[in-house]
Amino acid sequence: MKTLKIAIQKSGRLNEKSVEILKNCGLSFENYKSSLISTVQNFPLEILFLRDDDIPEYVQDGIADLGIVGENVITETKAGVEYLQRLGFGKCTLKIAVQTGSDIQKLEDLNGKAIATSYPVILEKFLVEKGIKSDIRTISGSVEIGPGLGLSDAIFDIVSTGGTLKSNGLKPFADVMTSEAVLIGNKSIVNHPEVAELLQRIRSVLSAKSNKYVVLNVSKDNLQKVVDLLPGVKSPTIVPLFEPNWVAVHSVIAEEDFWDKINSLKAAGAEGILVMPIEKIIT
Repeated sequence: MKTLKIAIQKSGRLNEKSVEILKNCGLSFENYKSSLISTVQNFPLEILFLRDDDIPEYVQDGIADLGIVGENVITETKAGVEYLQRLGFGKCTLKIAVQTGSDIQKLEDLNGKAIATSYPVILEKFLVEKGIKSDIRTISGSVEIGPGLGLSDAIFDIVSTGGTLKSNGLKPFADVMTSEAVLIGNKSIVNHPEVAELLQRIRSVLSAKSNKYVVLNVSKDNLQKVVDLLPGVKSPTIVPLFEPNWVAVHSVIAEEDFWDKINSLKAAGAEGILVMPIEKIIT
């Protein structure tokens, strides 16, 4: 079997969740906090801990076969990699922000203005699409201080809660791109069986995380109404109870529909509803 190499962020907002999803895939590895490389004991895989900006190019160049990195970083580096799976964490929005009280009120007002950013490629693409000509000033570090120092009229950066903007006298002005963590692969490796196996494990973990296992009791008189609300993975499992005319129904509910479904089930006659997390779903 080929030993794969997967690159993940050494430190930062994606590190913890990247390690967590690999651990949840049943991969056993240690020393990930003090080493640049960690070998997985029970799967042909080595984990490389890198700066997030380096990950797309490492995967593109075949130094790493796979990588977990934010979509914004992939777009900014323009790396030629394959998107294998969106991972559902590390979500953020890249926004243009201006000073509170700024005379910039609409996109056209950015013409001739200076915008400070660490993401010049993404910003330039957006401005070109909108027909806007601004002075893009590329800086590293805290771009939020740009307008306060007179370096720029606006900024373009990742915004999560907006707290940092507010503390620097800024307000969101325009959404440019949404991003989340993505599993990427080198184009020459994506069809290898080891990649398919790891991808199946990751997808089973993601599927389990977005669903709940539900067991409930219902009389046979109301069974059809309950079954209509619970399609499950394929169909609900029905188990007779000791009490005549009653059954237990086992099924799966999507996390996003959970509370609406629970309320509908209760209204349909479901009782004793038991909800449990799912470790993995393998289809």
